[in-house]
Amino acid sequence: MFKKSTSCALAAGIAITLGLSLAPAAMADTAAGPTPAAVSGASQLDALRAELPADWAARVADARARFGLDATTWADQTRSVIDGSDYQCASTPVNAWLTAQLAGVDRPTMRAIDELAGFDLATYDALIFGAQDKRNTFGYDGSYTNDLNRTMDGMKKFWDFDGSDIQLIPMHGDTYRSIDRMVRVYTAVYGLDAGTAREIAEYVQSLILSQPGLRQGDNPYFTFNAFAFDPAPEDVEQFPGLTKRIIMGDGVMAGLRGIGLQDKAAPLGVLAHEYGHQVQYANNLFESPLTGPEATRRTELMADAYGTYYLVHARGGALNAARTLDVQASFYNVGDCAFTNDGHHGTPNQRLKSATFGASVVEAASNQGHKLGALAFDAKFEAVLPEIVAPDAH
Repeated sequence: MFKKSTSCALAAGIAITLGLSLAPAAMADTAAGPTPAAVSGASQLDALRAELPADWAARVADARARFGLDATTWADQTRSVIDGSDYQCASTPVNAWLTAQLAGVDRPTMRAIDELAGFDLATYDALIFGAQDKRNTFGYDGSYTNDLNRTMDGMKKFWDFDGSDIQLIPMHGDTYRSIDRMVRVYTAVYGLDAGTAREIAEYVQSLILSQPGLRQGDNPYFTFNAFAFDPAPEDVEQFPGLTKRIIMGDGVMAGLRGIGLQDKAAPLGVLAHEYGHQVQYANNLFESPLTGPEATRRTELMADAYGTYYLVHARGGALNAARTLDVQASFYNVGDCAFTNDGHHGTPNQRLKSATFGASVVEAASNQGHKLGALAFDAKFEAVLPEIVAPDAH
């Protein structure tokens, strides 16, 4: 996912993304109705609602729009504008896997957390307050750390622009085990006073702890995101030290592993896609005659192609055929059918086609050691884009 400094064309003030049905409403109600924790906390929730500013909902929505959370590949995208019958598009294994992670978690609790913007806290904590550090780890067990760092370094050397100021930052669920970090987000992002922010943070944390299935914040739902970010001047003014960055959530990596993509190439595909957005920022490639969903789809599919080109190239990731298949599968599994949503990133088939195209550019080169610059590669991509997005149901 990604956030465009001048407009939210993304994917996220931020961004890579998808079309999963992740909203709490998608969960099944528990047979017995609200849990005891939800019932006993109802009056407390009402009291907190009374303390929230009258424009609370607007503040939450404005923050999501500013930082592009609604447009990321991993966001819930449900509306459609193109006739869905013209495309082969269905729920992917990642969708089913993530839904299964919430089995046993009651819907009233999820709704309360969502109402208080609780599910966005880890994202903002990483985006605004995170920093690149050699002590950072990636993945629940840290097993992706070396591969992601090595790939990040390789991409900075591979592409023909200065990416030295782009930081790679992890997103973990431990945000929810620190009241101070939660308060910091509530005050900085939503403008709440410290007292109200602390009350809300403590209540949200209590809700999370009341549900064993939420794993004290380590349920993949909380960190199911990955995105690229290019701060606007006003972002840097408000948050000094904010840099270009790529955020990688533990939940995304766990999800790819959970659907059988055990090789580490799949998360590398996500990272390479996000770096593809940084290539676009550097070369002003977000601008096009396209608008709405088609505009976002173009940039997302282009990032898939950029990412795969790097990973397959002999001077890039140099992946073999088997690992390339895992990369392609990772893109397929984050496709979405939200045809009418401005955050539409392309159907599973379209994303697979884009990744396949990126690999084919490498394979077709007469000189395997030669690498294309960003603009030369873009020219090739723009030429095949109409074919990639053509209806494929028949």
